[in-house]
Amino acid sequence: MYSNTSVIAFGGNLPTVAGLPAQSLVKAFEFLAEEGLFLRAISRFYRSPAFPAGSGPDYVNGCALMQGLLAPDSLLAALHRVEARLGRERQTRWGARGIDLDLIAVGDAILPNAQTQAEWRALPLDVQMTRAPEELILPHPRIADRAFVLIPLAEIAPAWRHPATGETVMQMLDRRDPVEKASIVPFYAPFDGVRGLSISEQGTK
Repeated sequence: MYSNTSVIAFGGNLPTVAGLPAQSLVKAFEFLAEEGLFLRAISRFYRSPAFPAGSGPDYVNGCALMQGLLAPDSLLAALHRVEARLGRERQTRWGARGIDLDLIAVGDAILPNAQTQAEWRALPLDVQMTRAPEELILPHPRIADRAFVLIPLAEIAPAWRHPATGETVMQMLDRRDPVEKASIVPFYAPFDGVRGLSISEQGTK
């Protein structure tokens, strides 16, 4: 990954001011361009069950590679501004929401340091659901646990390697439960002209 290429996971399962979840996500990328973040590649949109089970309607999920010159903290702030423009209010952790833009990785950055990143990565599920970090953790500590992130990421960047563990997207995805993976179904291909960019092509443009 190039240092100014970021991995963004996106999702939503409720309407926003822009419409239904898929419409909201398309609008989010327009707003991200206004923040100086430009789309380099995007996966198809996928339907995935809400987590925890029964907590709401199915989600629309996907992943994108974005190009920009923002530092990680500024990039995260830009994502939060776009969420706010679409009406998100941060209240319930892991609750239903109209828009969710997660910063998964920025180049090969490991933040705030390798030890802290590893500690958050190792948290048990019940602790994950009640604790939120007070500082930016990169790569996102839950990426290896989330097929709804790994499946779309494998579509656009199958050779991406976790800078802390060295694992590729495909290696992480192979460990996920086959039942979980089967429940995540593609249904929509936005911005079809940018879906075919390879990671090497992204670095040269």
